Amino acid sequence: MNNNNKIKVLLVDDHEVVRAGFRILLSSQPFIGQISDLDRGELVTQEYERFKPDVVVMDLSMPGIGGLETIRRLQKLDSDAIILVYSIHDEAIYVERALEAGAMGYVSKNSAAEVLAEAVKSVAEGKRYIEESLLPEVDDVRHDNIEHYRKVLDLLSPREFDVFCRLAKGMTAHEVAADMHLGYKTIANYNTQIKSKLRVNTAADLANIAVVLGIIKP
Repeated sequence: MNNNNKIKVLLVDDHEVVRAGFRILLSSQPFIGQISDLDRGELVTQEYERFKPDVVVMDLSMPGIGGLETIRRLQKLDSDAIILVYSIHDEAIYVERALEAGAMGYVSKNSAAEVLAEAVKSVAEGKRYIEESLLPEVDDVRHDNIEHYRKVLDLLSPREFDVFCRLAKGMTAHEVAADMHLGYKTIANYNTQIKSKLRVNTAADLANIAVVLGIIKP
């Protein structure tokens, strides 16, 4: 934490309205100091070195490299980086992947506003924070009957996982390419690699894995 004991926060979310709401919420807290914000992960490492935040509050679903890959890059830059995920995804597998990538905390955007402030303060103090309502699901995802699928998904890189989630939800390769700001051929290659790693052949197979893990609803 900086010298005046106020927490410097870097917000990373591709929605301007969301970032504005974060600023208002966090600025109202006496323990929050300066706030910087970005709309995509590609700019995070550069801004991190310039701004030197105490906590990075990060969305997962962003165009481009996405939140998980951004977390990985930040951890490579600074293994002590404190990252709090604040995401619309409240499925346990997202929590697991974020923590494995290097996040110290995870809060759902469906939570009460004060939960985010509490989480920022907690991780800034070096304590892991997972929103209480998510904990039962995080425990469930470790259950033996889906352990196999978790091990299979561990074979995917952060970028491949982002592509997998979109394909499993029924998006076409063209739609994924547009959503992630990548070329169609790049996504088609990822699609092939993912299916090869998971040893499946169809989009339905991907969807089935995602349903079992709670990423999508049956």
